[in-house]
Amino acid sequence: MTIRVLVADDQPIARAGIAAMLDAENDIDVVGQSADGEDAVRDARALSPDVVVTDIRMPRLDGISATRRILVDLPCAVVLITTFDDDEYLFDGIAAGASGFLLKDSGPDLLAAAVRSASRGDSLIDPAMTRALIEQTVAPTGVGQPHVPRPEQLALLNELSERERVVLEAVARGLSNVEIAAELWVSVPTVKSHISSVLAKTRTRTRVQAAVFAYECGFMTPGA
Repeated sequence: MTIRVLVADDQPIARAGIAAMLDAENDIDVVGQSADGEDAVRDARALSPDVVVTDIRMPRLDGISATRRILVDLPCAVVLITTFDDDEYLFDGIAAGASGFLLKDSGPDLLAAAVRSASRGDSLIDPAMTRALIEQTVAPTGVGQPHVPRPEQLALLNELSERERVVLEAVARGLSNVEIAAELWVSVPTVKSHISSVLAKTRTRTRVQAAVFAYECGFMTPGA
């Protein structure tokens, strides 16, 4: 299946470069290019892409705000890209529902991998950035120290079945659907069904948000 992609970046050269890298892939088709966040929201509604690849810093409407508006209306995924290695952007992007987060110098292979992961319902974020996010926003007392969960988080965690807890743990470890299926000896559709249930019960939108939830509620411990 060809993955339909919309690329948004306010710098024409960067936008054209990203589009060219993705168009070179046999299974990816760039169906549109947007010059800012407002255009990205409009074009996403008109073109119905599978994945939107958008810069974070753009005029009129930034990429994170555009992500929120796009995901309210459309059943697509968003991959955020930036030149700034800033954990605050990562946290805000996850909260907005983005499925991937890349630096612009990540290269064509990682960019294509992020698009494919997002289209499958998986996520791709640089591991070092993910660790920094968890250590700085979930465990401010230090790596290896348990986070004190809120009562409502514990209530949501208690709604998960034993198998759903196993799946949440695998998601928090960064495993893909295929890897989880192999580890649990079940089919990929079964994994997808479990993940959908986990997202619904934990009131998260993406598997990245679910992973953060696992650390915030104390189910997973940073540095363990």
